[in-house]
This record gives sequence, structure tokens and C-alpha cells, in this order.
Amino acid sequence: MTKNSIKILASFGLIMTAAIWGFAFVIVKDSLDYIGPIWMMAFRFSIAAIALSLVFVKKLKKLNLSILKDGAFTGSFLFLGYAFQTVGCNYTTAGKNAFLTTIYVILIPFFAWPVFKKRPKIIALIAAVMSLCGIGMLALKNEGGNLGMNIGDALTLVCGIFYALHIVGTSFCNQKDDPLLLTIIQFFFAALFSCVFAPFYDGAFPLGQIQLPRVLASVFYLGIFSTLVAFVLQNLCLKYMESSLASLFLSLESVFGVLFGAIFLRERLTPIMILGCVLIFAAITLANRND
Repeated sequence: MTKNSIKILASFGLIMTAAIWGFAFVIVKDSLDYIGPIWMMAFRFSIAAIALSLVFVKKLKKLNLSILKDGAFTGSFLFLGYAFQTVGCNYTTAGKNAFLTTIYVILIPFFAWPVFKKRPKIIALIAAVMSLCGIGMLALKNEGGNLGMNIGDALTLVCGIFYALHIVGTSFCNQKDDPLLLTIIQFFFAALFSCVFAPFYDGAFPLGQIQLPRVLASVFYLGIFSTLVAFVLQNLCLKYMESSLASLFLSLESVFGVLFGAIFLRERLTPIMILGCVLIFAAITLANRND
């Protein structure tokens, strides 16, 4: 197989990953009618952590205190990112949730600055301004003559901050840790944090709801496909493609989120909201040229 053919397959794999993640927004939005957001996360990360551990069981032999600490640290950001995103999805549309989440792409260069001592280029600043304009068009709406933001949109923006912190933190820890083992530990800690906080936010264990075929199918999709399969597919394809182009393909997650939201949940976007989506996607594309 030629180098060009491998790159084409890698591109297709990353687009598939983005599609899997984009459809996850629809799954989450639909499932929130039956199960609490934090319990959903607990099931999702538990399934992913156990399945990934079974597939790469030999990696667990390298486990040490340093990786446990790094996994707990980065896993806390992963938990908080998904918590704000999942709770936010309860109060906004799946499409807006998908697009607003991608704010992390613009934030990463700024959060990485003090960690890796790499100053963001002017193009990152331009992308940030474009993204803010797009967010305003997508999330702000006139309520009684005043501009206001939906609580779900605000929570989703906060989730983007924690996703950016998670990526920067993981990149830093990967310099000394086994990336795959670190991810397994992150999943375990994200599952642990979810199990601890779920009773306080969602109430008692949803024994009745988790037996519903619809809920079982949802948590299986989120745990196996959206977390485990997407992660493996992403890392395999990243081996054969430069990071800037790979990030652009992965950012299609937001486009798929809007598309699937319109198809399966019949969500609608106004012309000004569509323009906001275009601006945000353009900003993401521009930010990916920051490398």
C-alpha cells in the first residue's frame, strides 16, 4: 500500500471518528429523558475503562504511582469536561452542544503557552475573535429585548475549557507516561468521580432505567463506540497524519452533531445561527494552522 493510500485511509478513519462523536450528541440528548447525566457518565466510563483494560491488559503491568497521580489529575479534567457538556446538553440542542464544545480547539494554544512556553501566533488570536463572534450568533438570543445565553450553552462553553485543560495536561503527562496506560487510568478515575458525584446530583442508582433496552443501547454506544472505538481509531490514524490536518478532520464532530441533530431530533437552526456555526468552524480551521 502506498503512502498516499495510507493517508487517505487515515483521513477516512478520522472522519469516521468525528461522525461517531457527532452522533453521540444525539444519543446523549435522547438518553437524558431516561437517566441522569452523571450516572450516564459513570456507565460510559466504566464500560470504556474495563473494555480497554481487557484489550490492553499487558499495559497494566507498567502501572506505578506516578501514572496513577497523572491519571487522577488529567482524569479530573476529563470528568469535569464531560459533566458540564452532558448536563449542558439537557438544556440546549444537540447541535449547539456539539458546536460550542469545539471552543477547546481555540483555547488550547493559550492554555499550552505557560506549560510548553510556546507563545500563540497572531492567527490564534484572530481565530479566537472569530469564534467569539460565532458563539454570539449561535448562543445569544433576544429575550424581551435583552440579549441572554441559555444555561445549557453556558455550561457547554465551560466544558470546552476543561476539555482544553485535559488535552494540554495529557500532552504534558504523555512526555513521561505510556499514553495508552494513561488513558486507561483517566477512564477509571472519570468513572470513579462520576460514581461518587452521581448520587448527589442525580439521586439513587437508576436500577429501573438501566434495564430499559433504549438506555442499555445508549450507554453501550457511548462506552464502546464513542469512547473505546473512537479513541483507538483516532490514535491509529494520528500515526499517519500531521496533527494540524488531523485536528481539522476531528473538528467535523461539530458538523456531524448539527447534521444528526437535524435528522434524528428535528432540531432547527435559524439563518443567523447557521452563520454562527460557519464562523466557529472557520475559526477552528484557522486555529489548526497555528502549528
